[in-house]
Amino acid sequence: MSEKPAGDGVWWWARRRGAVLDVGLAAVSGLECALGAYGLIRDRLHLGVPAAVVCVVLGALAGASLLVRRRWPVVPVVVALVFVPGFFGVVLLVVSLYTLAATWEWPSRRGRVVGLAALAMVETFGMVWFAMSAPPKTPSAEPLPPTWVYAVTAAFVAVGMAVAPVASGLYVGARRRLVESLKDRAQGLETELTLLAEQARERAWRARAEERTRIAREMHDVVAHRVSLMVVHASAVERIVPKDPVKAQQSARLIGETGRQALDELREILGVLRMTEPQEQVEAPVGGLGELPGLVEQSRIAGMAVSLTVSGDPARYAAEAEQTAYRVVQEGLTNAHKHAGGARVAVLLAYVPNGVRVSVVNDCPGGDGVALPSGGNGLVGMRERVLALGGAFHSGPEQDGGFRIEAVLPSRLRTAREPLD
Repeated sequence: MSEKPAGDGVWWWARRRGAVLDVGLAAVSGLECALGAYGLIRDRLHLGVPAAVVCVVLGALAGASLLVRRRWPVVPVVVALVFVPGFFGVVLLVVSLYTLAATWEWPSRRGRVVGLAALAMVETFGMVWFAMSAPPKTPSAEPLPPTWVYAVTAAFVAVGMAVAPVASGLYVGARRRLVESLKDRAQGLETELTLLAEQARERAWRARAEERTRIAREMHDVVAHRVSLMVVHASAVERIVPKDPVKAQQSARLIGETGRQALDELREILGVLRMTEPQEQVEAPVGGLGELPGLVEQSRIAGMAVSLTVSGDPARYAAEAEQTAYRVVQEGLTNAHKHAGGARVAVLLAYVPNGVRVSVVNDCPGGDGVALPSGGNGLVGMRERVLALGGAFHSGPEQDGGFRIEAVLPSRLRTAREPLD
């Protein structure tokens, strides 16, 4: 027997209405057993003690056994088997067999259920046979029915009193177990759905974190380079205004152009952020390998001694790969503006068999230059970009005191082998 489920019941009854039902069945069964016992004692046994007292005791015992049928279902069955040969206890037998078949685990206790049901059937068959075949107390002129009539009638009664409640109990028990298993499955599915929802929320959180990181990287790339050029030009304007107003005017014009470019790129990034409809991930448009000369020229105009060297057979690469190479050179030039003012800078773009290599190398920085703030996040972002594409990234000081930033993107990112225009 399983433990009593939580409810409003008492003792082993899960619900109060179950207790009321059992009390009612116990009362009916006790009354039926008491009346049957009274007829047996009065007509056949002729006991000297008052028959009513014995009948009440027997009826109370029989009825009380049904009160424990949910906790110990075999008890009322045994009591019924004791009372059935006395031609009473029919209600007790039917209810107890039904309870036994419905509550006991099947097929783990199949042998006990079948054995008790078979014993009850045999007793019922014998009781009916004996009652029908007994000679009448008064002779009758009508002939007695043949023996097979007694057998068929006794068999029908035995099946109705023993087999029918067992079959009904088995059906109800199986249905009850099926419902419980479905509830367990539903709870398991609910738990699984909850876990899936938590995993989905975690994936969404990770996606948002990655997107925030990507946007922060784009903002850094745009702002750091453009603003660095603006600061360099502004410092130059401050120095040369008294000496060369024409050149100062040219530098001021360059500051305005650089600022407008930075604003345009920021607007493009913010436009991506404002999109409400689900779309494919949109990168803010940035330059490719073909625009590296223009990027280098901007730093040269800002006063940096920078050179660009291109080697190998030019080829086209995936847009993300070219953007990443552009960002690496941009970050290298920005770092040179910040930390190597006045030093010579060499930019290398090499198309090699295993891919494309870009590097920015500056000499040992001199004493002049403009001090620019640095958050230390640019190189980290570049490394993440390159490694995400399956490339290799290196940054670090040189032996002569300079600094090198280098990235190699694999050849599998190549989209066309024809030379660039």
